[in-house]
Amino acid sequence: MHIRNAASLTGVGSPHGEVVYELIGQAAGGSQRQSLAQIVLPPGKASRKHYHPVAEESYYILSGSAEIELDGQRAALGPGDSIILPAPQVHQPGEPSSGGEPVNLFAVRRFAGEEIERLVI
Repeated sequence: MHIRNAASLTGVGSPHGEVVYELIGQAAGGSQRQSLAQIVLPPGKASRKHYHPVAEESYYILSGSAEIELDGQRAALGPGDSIILPAPQVHQPGEPSSGGEPVNLFAVRRFAGEEIERLVI
């Protein structure tokens, strides 16, 4: 049984600002075929543009507001919104559109066999 609480984890920060708390996945344990991560984007920060060659990914916004870019199209996201990110579409969450608070979201990914996890643009 694999149980993890995000409040007990140390997030992995990146130079561009996002902090990732992997709850389930290849690095965190519990599954080799899917992942669940809580991601925090500080105000004005964004994930790097990237894509997944095979895996679909979905986001669920817990708090804050953000914009998502998906293959060149932009849309606003807020609490309660969810979006599917089909493979291999380029996407970039972040750049909160208003409010000045961090964006807090769940990212869920299902791996379709052996794949390179993420390719940054």
